[in-house]
Amino acid sequence: MMALNKKGSRGITVDGIEYRWRIRRKPSYMQGLCWTPMTYAVEAANGSRSGTTLIVASGQAHPSNWVGVEAEPIRPAHVVAGIRKAREQGWDPTRAGSPFRLDRSAGFTAQP
Repeated sequence: MMALNKKGSRGITVDGIEYRWRIRRKPSYMQGLCWTPMTYAVEAANGSRSGTTLIVASGQAHPSNWVGVEAEPIRPAHVVAGIRKAREQGWDPTRAGSPFRLDRSAGFTAQP
């Protein structure tokens, strides 16, 4: 079970449900070299029930990558679309379990 750290997370409401989302401040090694796309995590904001975390692979490079690739920021509209797509595919943020992974990285080109 993985819980988002409240520090650095942002709130968002989608279809009447409150969520928190967060992007890792520092890129992973693979993200730093632009071999894999940036990811962000989402969870239900209700503190009383722990549920499954959503991990979304974006189609963008991490803004703090080490090779100078320009990156677009992840905007709330991206997060809303990711949450809705994950819900369509069966993600239940209130049910405990392993992280639910959603790949939205179509079009991402890894750097050599």
